Amino acid sequence: MTGLGALIRRNTKLYFKDKGMFFTSLITPLILLVLYGTFLSNVYEETFRGALEAAGATVSDKLIGGCVGGELVSSLLAVSCVTVAFCSNLLMVQDKITGARQDLTIAPVRPGTLALGYYLSTLLSTLLICFAATGVCLGYLAYVGWYLTAGDAAALLLDVVLLVLFGTALSSCVNFFLSTNGQASAVGTIVSAGYGFICGAYMPISQFSEGLQKVISFLPGTYGTSLLRNHALRGVFEEMGAQGFPSEAVEAIKDSVDCNLYFFGSKVELPTMYLVLIAGIVTFAGLYVLMNILSGRKRA
Repeated sequence: MTGLGALIRRNTKLYFKDKGMFFTSLITPLILLVLYGTFLSNVYEETFRGALEAAGATVSDKLIGGCVGGELVSSLLAVSCVTVAFCSNLLMVQDKITGARQDLTIAPVRPGTLALGYYLSTLLSTLLICFAATGVCLGYLAYVGWYLTAGDAAALLLDVVLLVLFGTALSSCVNFFLSTNGQASAVGTIVSAGYGFICGAYMPISQFSEGLQKVISFLPGTYGTSLLRNHALRGVFEEMGAQGFPSEAVEAIKDSVDCNLYFFGSKVELPTMYLVLIAGIVTFAGLYVLMNILSGRKRA
């Protein structure tokens, strides 16, 4: 355990010392918040207002702000928890490029301990950044329309932890095969550009074609996004019901923003979403362990 602790401290210090990796990871959530707030908030606001007014409901600006803010915040956190993990995990690739990985394998450190050191240090770094981003997001919600309870905020933090675990496991599996800066840059670009779409953060899954919806319903990240949506917007929907909004209109909004997910026509409940996300974490973490075991045997 002493060797593992030393590796975690070493990797974490190197990550925060590398200004390029650290600031890239740190500004990603802030840039997304600015972009979402600038370009998408008006679109979401018109969508929510139009759906509610069509149902004959009078909508306050605060309630609309809570709707828009909840969707923006959940989208931002859903993307950041995974993309930041990929940035944090680049130290694994950098060590291969600089030869530090070879030096570490020569030292009396087991391959499994080395792999676990990368995983836990990436998890720690990503959690620090994503918790900071969550704090900024909660401040944004307090400004545009706060409808969260203490339980909602706690559930939101739990969702962030699970998504960071998922993002760390996924990035560990992908970055395991990378050995050059070009490969790392290519993967980072693909993940940054594509993950937000396939997890339903940039565009609600309900707006995709039926075939694509069925494909995306197999991806664990989709359910992580929906969990964030449900906890960020639960108070808003409760307030709508308290104000006498038609339940059909509220359910339609839940469907439109992916609070309600359907697997081949069957509604997926929240406990099932947690099970799918946890299963994804266990699967990718197990795959990462297996790859390191096989790699160690090959070297031996």
